[in-house]
Formats: sequence, C-alpha cells, structure tokens
Amino acid sequence: MSWFNGFETKTLAIDGQQVHVCTSATPQGNKPALVLLHGFPQSHVMWHPVAQALRDDFHLIIPDLRGYGRSTAPPPSDDHQQMSKRVMAKAVVQLADALGIDRFYLCGHDRGGRVAHRLALDHPSRVTALCVMDIAPTLDMYAATDMAFARAYYHWFHLIQPAPVPEQMIGGNPIPYLHAKLGGWGTGGISHIEPEALAVYEEAFTPTVIANMCEDYRASAGVDLDHDRESRAKGEKIRCDTLVLWGANGIVQRLFDPMTLWQAQCAGTVEGAALACGHFLPEEQPQACADALRAFMRGKD
Repeated sequence: MSWFNGFETKTLAIDGQQVHVCTSATPQGNKPALVLLHGFPQSHVMWHPVAQALRDDFHLIIPDLRGYGRSTAPPPSDDHQQMSKRVMAKAVVQLADALGIDRFYLCGHDRGGRVAHRLALDHPSRVTALCVMDIAPTLDMYAATDMAFARAYYHWFHLIQPAPVPEQMIGGNPIPYLHAKLGGWGTGGISHIEPEALAVYEEAFTPTVIANMCEDYRASAGVDLDHDRESRAKGEKIRCDTLVLWGANGIVQRLFDPMTLWQAQCAGTVEGAALACGHFLPEEQPQACADALRAFMRGKD
C-alpha cells in the first residue's frame, strides 16, 4: 500500500488463524518495538497518521485484531471464548513471537485498549510500558451503567444480543451504520478520517467481520467480565507504567474518571491527559498522540 510508505504488510498464520499486520519496513535495529492496537469498527489503518509521526522513534507493529480487517477468527462458540480479550491478547503475543520480538511497548485504542489491558495482566513480562486510549476498565464501565451511558454507548447492548439479530440488522444497511459509528463519538462527523482509511473500513465491513465484532462485544459482556473479576479477586494489577489518554469532548470524559479508575488497576505509575477531541484520538489528534507516546515511552527500558 503506497499510502503506508515506509511500511510493509503481511499475513501470518498463527494458531490456525490469519493475522494481517503492518510493520516498519526497515529492520528493527536499536529501535524499541511498539505495538499499536486499533478499536471498533476499524482496522490497523486508523494508526496511519500516528505511525508516520513515530516511524523514526520505534519499530512499529500494527496488526488487525483477531476477526477485524483482514485477520480471521474461529467460528462462534456458545461462551464467545474465541473473541475473549484473553485469547485476542494471546494472539498479539504470538504475533510478536513470530516476528522475533520479546518485549515491546503497547498502546491500544477502544477495543484494542481492552486487549492491551488483558495482555498486560496475562503477559506482564512482555510489556515495557502501556498506553490505553479513551477507555475505562470494562468491568467498571458496565458496573456504572445508567441511562446516560446506555444512550451514549447503546451499541454495547445492541451488539451483545443473541445472533443473528444484530448481525442482520447491521447487515441490512452496513455502510450508513459504519459511518454512524465512525462519526458518532467524534467532533466533526467523519471528517477526521483519511479517505484511504475510510475506503479500507468500508471494504472490510463484511458480514463475517460484522459477526466477529458482535462476538467481541458478547465476550466483553460475559467471559471477559469473568476474567476481570478473577484478576481483581487475586489482586492482579498492571505492573508496568501506564499512560491514559482520552478525548476531552468524549463520553469517557463526561461519564467516568479515567485516571482514578486506571490508577486503581495499576501497580506502576500512571500518567494521563485529555486531548482536545472526541473518541477517535489517533485520527482526530494524531500529532498529540504521537508526542504523548514518544515522551512517555522514551527511556522506559
């Protein structure tokens, strides 16, 4: 993809599934590795402007999450384990193994932030430092559900309904739904999205990917909560230093206290800031995101 100059894409077979990943084209050398995980309803291309700003600082690994974009996922199961954050996090670790990377910096936006949270808990030796963007911990968000949250994040409750109801409803008019999700939590419709990225999102919004996204949310409302409760009962916390970024004009800012919630889940230091944007920080404020990641992660080795 010429749009991603300086990067290369490949598809690897990992644990019986196809993982599509974009990486820095130049060898890693002495650059620390940084894994960037996207959210719903997107793919790795959401990171394009941030990646261009950070290409000289890090060896970048930017995958499509399991079941999203061009990455595949197993068929649905009754307990939705195949899209649990534990399994999705393990797939990211297996990808790093396949690329010969031991320790890495880790940043996730939206659903990718939830995968990153679980990865930092389950595989602490692999993560040098963590950044989560525009999320509070899943368990806390569900526990605080009220009318305001349900109105703002109605898709959390729509997508978890039994198959195939949400799949069929979305599939009846998929592109307007996609655009509504991409613009619903921003500050200016979908004007923040690069045309090349929007074309990729539209192409990837297939019935299979829509079904995988629903399974992702079903897992978060079930098995992921079980895993989170187990971790808290055991006193497990994120061991590495953590950066929390969120949109000053977004729902997380309005309804939650992200710094307090993440400080309760981290054993390391926690820094944070609200950026002047809505939900889609890497596309609405790419330079601010890149600057924050560079400043926070530099020297954490």
